[in-house]
Amino acid sequence: MPAYLIADVDVHDQDVYAEYRRQVAPLIQKHGGRFIVRGGAHEVLEGAWQPHRLVVIEFPDMAALKGWYHSPEYAKLIALRQGVSRGSLVAVEGA
Repeated sequence: MPAYLIADVDVHDQDVYAEYRRQVAPLIQKHGGRFIVRGGAHEVLEGAWQPHRLVVIEFPDMAALKGWYHSPEYAKLIALRQGVSRGSLVAVEGA
């Protein structure tokens, strides 16, 4: 069953975050993931949530998603991302 990482990220330094994006893409691909949504335009239709930069990444399953997230290679990128942004990440299984 596919699994999805959903992220809402408020970026404070676009230049450093661009480096994060450059490095994270091949690592996601290495773990079988692919971007579904990557910071495109969005509109809140209901509720009070005011998302910033939305990202949705599909992985083959939850094991692949967690393998990527907990990998030593991504640990370095987490520190880079968290240094220039704030946000929330959620892992959810698909249908």
